[in-house]
Amino acid sequence: MEGSYFSTLTTLMTLIVFATYMNQCSASRPIPTETNTQFIKTSCGVTTYPELCFSSLSSYANEIQTSPKVLASTALSVALTTTRSTSEIIAKLYKSQGLKPKEAAALSDCVEELSDSVDELEKSIEEMGNAGGKSFGLQMNDIQTWVSSSLTDEDTCLDGFIGNGNVKNTVGNQIVNVAQMTSNALALINSYAATKNLN
Repeated sequence: MEGSYFSTLTTLMTLIVFATYMNQCSASRPIPTETNTQFIKTSCGVTTYPELCFSSLSSYANEIQTSPKVLASTALSVALTTTRSTSEIIAKLYKSQGLKPKEAAALSDCVEELSDSVDELEKSIEEMGNAGGKSFGLQMNDIQTWVSSSLTDEDTCLDGFIGNGNVKNTVGNQIVNVAQMTSNALALINSYAATKNLN
């Protein structure tokens, strides 16, 4: 009888330890709450491309929670990552064989425009992380200017391509995605700035 009691007690203690361990594991990797996900979905409503906005940001729901600032910063980071990878793709395309001189020149310009775009997005992210230093209005004005310039650079990338060749179509598809991401980031920055100005 006594052995049975200790066996039951040992099993119970093992279950408690296991349950505690599982709780700690789930605490270290929280599942996105419906509130956080809904916040992103609602916030993306101010963007021109809400579906892209939500699909690109929803996986960061735990980090974003319900913070407009973190949402805007995350959108900037996603835009930067997309711009960098697109820049690499276009740089490789520029080095490929069989390009017409005009295509090569347009690709070269495009690589340069995207490099500028990356710089502007990096400055924006750095400024978003700088608390204080300058007034909030000036800070947001700088960020909005840089992200707008980044968007202009991305649009300018396509200007050098004439006609409807394969190169233009390939570049166009890449740039459209980058420009939409950047446009969404700008909309969320504007929304964050407006929220802070109301407080």
